[in-house]
Amino acid sequence: MANEEAVFFSRALTELTLSFHIIYATIGVGVPLMIMIAQWVGIQKNDEHYILLARRWARGFVITVAVGVVTGTAIGMQLSLLWPNFMELAGQVIALPLFMETFAFFFEAIFLGIYLYTWDRFDNQKKHLLLLVPVALGASFSAVFITIVNAFMNAPQGFDVMNGQLVNIQPVLAMFNPAMPTKVAHVVITAYMTAAFVLAAIAAFRLLKGSDHIYHKKALYLTMKLGLIFSIGALLIGDLSGKYLAAYQPEKLAAAEWHFETEGEAPLMLYGVLDGEEVKYAIKIPFALSILAHSNPSAEVTGLNEFPEDEIPPLYVHYLFDTMVTIGMFMILLSGLYWIGMKRNWTFIQSRWFRWLIVAGGPLTIIAIEAGWWYAEVGRQPWILHGLMRVPEAATTSGHVGTMLYLFAFLYLILGVGSVVVLTRMFRKNPVEREILDREAEKTAERQTKGGDEE
Repeated sequence: MANEEAVFFSRALTELTLSFHIIYATIGVGVPLMIMIAQWVGIQKNDEHYILLARRWARGFVITVAVGVVTGTAIGMQLSLLWPNFMELAGQVIALPLFMETFAFFFEAIFLGIYLYTWDRFDNQKKHLLLLVPVALGASFSAVFITIVNAFMNAPQGFDVMNGQLVNIQPVLAMFNPAMPTKVAHVVITAYMTAAFVLAAIAAFRLLKGSDHIYHKKALYLTMKLGLIFSIGALLIGDLSGKYLAAYQPEKLAAAEWHFETEGEAPLMLYGVLDGEEVKYAIKIPFALSILAHSNPSAEVTGLNEFPEDEIPPLYVHYLFDTMVTIGMFMILLSGLYWIGMKRNWTFIQSRWFRWLIVAGGPLTIIAIEAGWWYAEVGRQPWILHGLMRVPEAATTSGHVGTMLYLFAFLYLILGVGSVVVLTRMFRKNPVEREILDREAEKTAERQTKGGDEE
């Protein structure tokens, strides 16, 4: 019984930490690319508004990085404390990307510090822009390496077990497992998408609150356009992820779609309510599951009837999958309407109700990211290493995990509220209108000084 309690609290604490960390990690991966694009556009168009956009985003980004470091450290500690048997195996096989993730973060942090410190020390903005390249690459590769570890949990390979001992360990083969390409691509591109829509929500909110400055309109247009591009990319990679699941984790796909019997011409189930094995009130899209799984409307899709009951994931993952897909499609529609409307001068995209939809898009994409990660992790149950190690086998037997859960929940509450308060005060005390006037005054003073020196 004590072990069951330890497993429960270990799962709860890990889920809490990952759910909190993923917000800051996603922003940490996506925002550096947004900063780099904004500064590049400013240089190409010789537009100070985009340069200032990059500068202000970078200031806020530092706060999220600081919180992300704390929660990322907590995850590393919890993996060792809560899942010792898993780490005993994983430490021998998949430790390389964990080390490389740390290196990528340090690479990002060093150049981010230099980038922020040298804002007014470069006469040539193009040279200053080059400092952002390692920042964006470091942020993205941090996500790549840590996602490789998660992919290994879904498709473990690169070792053999003989007489209870690990042999023939091949770390590189473990890294390049079948789950790696689609999982890494999906995580990175959805991070870019989420960052774009969060920044768009902030710009739309400022416009709704009466700041009609062109700066916010440019920020909104840039981020909505980027959000559209990356959301379409996420849709395409999501299709490839479905095909991976059909080939390697068919029980996870079947649970997400409440697909109980193996059959061809399988329909895709959206929403609905489950009554035993009967699905009520669902929207059924004919042939769509067969197309998603095998690109063939007549293809046979494996059902849950093919698996032992103790290897079937919890069926509520269907709602997580639907939440992720619904929000993703909504954001494609919203950003597509905005982009087309800007090209065709549709007036409704400037209306308050449409801008409120854009504002809602920020938290909605965060919810989609959370639902996607919960689906990824819960959908692998009962395995922590798919097909090899179940969750209870990996967990600690300590009786103190419950106390840790409450302490970390309090810590995350402080970090979450604190970061929101700091970011709000940072930008409220230094609105963009004032900063633009200050920069114009500085440039005027510089020109007058140069003129005086020439005389």
